[in-house]
Amino acid sequence: MLEEKTGKQVLGVVPYLQVDVDDEDSLAPRLGRSPSHKPLDAAVIRLPRISNFTDFAPLEAHPQVGVRYVDDPRRLGNPDFIILPGTKSTMNDLLWMRQNGLEALIQKLAGAGTPVLGVCGGYQMLGAALRDPDGVEQTAGGSLRGMGLLPVETDFVSEKSRSRRTAEVLSGPLARARLDGYEIHMGRTEVHGEPFCVLDGGQPEGCVQGNVWGTYLHGLFDSGELVQRLAQFLCERKGLRPEAAEAVSHAAYQQKQFDLLAAGVRQALDLRVLYQIMGVG
Repeated sequence: MLEEKTGKQVLGVVPYLQVDVDDEDSLAPRLGRSPSHKPLDAAVIRLPRISNFTDFAPLEAHPQVGVRYVDDPRRLGNPDFIILPGTKSTMNDLLWMRQNGLEALIQKLAGAGTPVLGVCGGYQMLGAALRDPDGVEQTAGGSLRGMGLLPVETDFVSEKSRSRRTAEVLSGPLARARLDGYEIHMGRTEVHGEPFCVLDGGQPEGCVQGNVWGTYLHGLFDSGELVQRLAQFLCERKGLRPEAAEAVSHAAYQQKQFDLLAAGVRQALDLRVLYQIMGVG
């Protein structure tokens, strides 16, 4: 009947498919999802201007790591691991944490030994100082005291760093984990401590001080090696027996999910007619 009235043909209806593909923005359902009941509790701070949170999808896929996104200090609790993610506005989001009490809680937990990881903007927050003399991040510019958990200082500059990177973690419980990621940020960070990893060209990158780590590398969990070593380290800290889990490339996992999506679409649509409309034999 629809085809008779409009002259248009319905090629099919694609149902809701249970596939795990990357979310596009900060309204993604995963950010408000109830935490899964797994033995390890990883808390990602849900910053108001959070970005690149798909960095942590490989962690969510690990059988022993439950990832939850926290924006309320009353819900932070006592996690096994804390992540400060990337952000579109480092200084404003740090002020948000300072005003609502999350900063003080993270500092207290870090002081008690809880491992903390900062990625990109989260890494910048962990340092001693943030300076924005040219108003790159904020129209008014200015400077801001950092969280003081890493011996680094960041100056914001207008030139954006964009590059693909491979690296290897240098020391500590995550040592020798190979990383395959990318940098995209506006700041230049001066490091006065030990580097977190070494890049493919031999340059040191990031910073580590005790149980606090910081890096500019997005996608650092994608190779699967860092996920594996992190889960083993957290299990040992908690007195748990690590499950034998193979380090799985996130690219391979994503390809499997896209294959499932493609199969679902292929089954739901009349592709023969669609190919005819496209002029494809």
